[in-house]
Amino acid sequence: MLILFYRVYQIFIMCPIIIVATVIAALITAAGSAAGMGWWFGYYPEIIWARLFCWLNFVKVSVVREGTISKETGYVFVANHQSAYDIFSIYGYLGHNFRWMMKAPLRKIPFVGWACEWSKQIFVDNSSPSATRRTMLQAEEVLSRGMSLVIFPEGARTWDGSMRPFKRGAFKLAKEFDMPLVPITIKGAFEVMPRWKMLPRPGHITIIVHRPVTFADYGGDLGDTAQGVHKIISQGLLN
Repeated sequence: MLILFYRVYQIFIMCPIIIVATVIAALITAAGSAAGMGWWFGYYPEIIWARLFCWLNFVKVSVVREGTISKETGYVFVANHQSAYDIFSIYGYLGHNFRWMMKAPLRKIPFVGWACEWSKQIFVDNSSPSATRRTMLQAEEVLSRGMSLVIFPEGARTWDGSMRPFKRGAFKLAKEFDMPLVPITIKGAFEVMPRWKMLPRPGHITIIVHRPVTFADYGGDLGDTAQGVHKIISQGLLN
């Protein structure tokens, strides 16, 4: 019976509030970014929006910080991808301004895609070599301005909670710009909302922000660095 009441709450109270909040946040982000203040409007309104997703669904998010992250430094944050709630958890609780690298189809989401365009989020298009190159050029433009990026190098959400191998695009960008990488372990998001579920359930998500690493830590080798970051994140899931 309690589950039934919770589903009724989600459908008739939570979902309408989330839809309205998403439209408002998207309009504010697009308007502020169009006015030339994308650095602020591309991040801070989304913090409230993302936390609202968690609050309304009784999802608690805890952040464990193992190292020092400077607000004056640009990083490439690399995270495992368990659930749609990875996005809300990182947006709401990371505490560092950044832009996403996201799948190109997300551009088609009403209002959200429009806001992402204006705020200079990076849409990954691998439909052709020229499209891939345009994606990399856009990412390079964002990084050249000192902005950080958050990337899910698995490329898609997990189906079973386990981590996939990493694609190397994030690491190529970090090496090109000589930027530190910050591994992020996300725990609990899979239980809150697995890939095949339409509605989340209450739960507790933990974000572990590991110490920054550099390519020098792995002898400058891109492949070894990618494997090393993968190992850090996967070990975080076991702790």
